[in-house]
Amino acid sequence: MNPNTPLPQVPPASPGSVRHLSEVQRRVTTAAHLRVQGVSFAEADERCRPGGPWQQILPGVFLLHPGPPTSEERLHAVLAYAGRDPSTPAGVPAQPGGGEPHRPVYGEAMITGLAALNLHGLSCAPPLPSLEHIDVLVPRPRRLRSAGCAHVVRTSTLPTPGEATGVPVAPVPRALADAVAQLTDAGLVRRLLSEAVRGGHCEPAAVVRELNEAKLLNRPHVVDAVDALLAEGRAIAEERLYTMVHEHGLPDPVWNVDLRLPGGPHLGGLDAYWPEHAVAVELDTRAPRQDEDALWSEYARKREHLERLGITVVYITPKKLRDAGEQQAAVVRTALMASGDRDPAAYVVVLPR
Repeated sequence: MNPNTPLPQVPPASPGSVRHLSEVQRRVTTAAHLRVQGVSFAEADERCRPGGPWQQILPGVFLLHPGPPTSEERLHAVLAYAGRDPSTPAGVPAQPGGGEPHRPVYGEAMITGLAALNLHGLSCAPPLPSLEHIDVLVPRPRRLRSAGCAHVVRTSTLPTPGEATGVPVAPVPRALADAVAQLTDAGLVRRLLSEAVRGGHCEPAAVVRELNEAKLLNRPHVVDAVDALLAEGRAIAEERLYTMVHEHGLPDPVWNVDLRLPGGPHLGGLDAYWPEHAVAVELDTRAPRQDEDALWSEYARKREHLERLGITVVYITPKKLRDAGEQQAAVVRTALMASGDRDPAAYVVVLPR
């Protein structure tokens, strides 16, 4: 084959982002895909000589033009490198169904770390061109080494990927953990965690769970960032609780109170309490740390004690407040309406917390 002979073109795809994917696929390809089109590795290597029309950007992955790769080309090159498996060569188009366009197949590989956070839209994540390497998440059994701009991250349990700009990306909590594992900049760690929660990308508990599983909670700068994250997450959840009560027409409770028996022991703090109905709401903002079981036992003991006194306790998670506020308001309304059918609650002293 003449080194200057162009490769056969992939059939054009439908308009929009998928067509954009197909254009990238024409520029980034693998040795396996080239073989399908009749180009041997030796011929590809010849085209990658200095001054040639191609370049080998990663082992077995080729960029079909000279000059620096774009950020999008780097993403697809990393996925093509990491996504190879024995059954389906990475970068080879999947067989489309009726009317569906060709799409690259990347196996179980997905972008993670700072690159994924950038693709998820976190403004404090560094821009893609500034990243020396791109983290890519693969199953732990894969025998694959980091190479060039591809930094391989292994996991025993792959999360379900999302999609951003046409590439598979790890969920925000997992991407945060993979990014934080490599960061020593305490300020950046704190900003990333804060924006992820403040921007509604995920809940604090999900972030802490991933950090805990990655064994990162023994690093002082990570612990400090998590403490700030949990405080901010609670403030956001409290604001959502205020909004739920007012938007769904619930009667006004007393907010942030402590309950005590007259002359007796402290019964615990509550986020909202309706004294005339003996109904309480407590935000379940537990984070999965080493003492989770002990903390849950404390929650359970408090709830059992209050319910023995005739006080109904409704626990609401921040995620349910965010995603199902109307449903949670209905649960509280039902508890308030049912209060008239219960025996009167014990008298308790209500104090500001």
